[in-house]
Amino acid sequence: MTDPRVGALVVLDRDCSPQFVAPLRLRLIRVVSHDPYTGWCWLDGYELDVRGDAVRRREVYCLRAAIRAADPAPVTRPRRRVPLAR
Repeated sequence: MTDPRVGALVVLDRDCSPQFVAPLRLRLIRVVSHDPYTGWCWLDGYELDVRGDAVRRREVYCLRAAIRAADPAPVTRPRRRVPLAR
């Protein structure tokens, strides 16, 4: 994915930048239009946990060519409530 779009779900890892020791799943809310250096970009978005819930807002600088599209988070069903025996 070389052209990230607002609303896309992406994975940023060590190939994108040395700052990503562990892969980071990000839902993009803004892509800065000007590139500070050729091939690099600023991304603004929400970091997602394993369930796909936003946990915090992040602004990151990364290599545009290394950005990967992420698989959607698995849909988890709420646990079934078992009534207590009385």
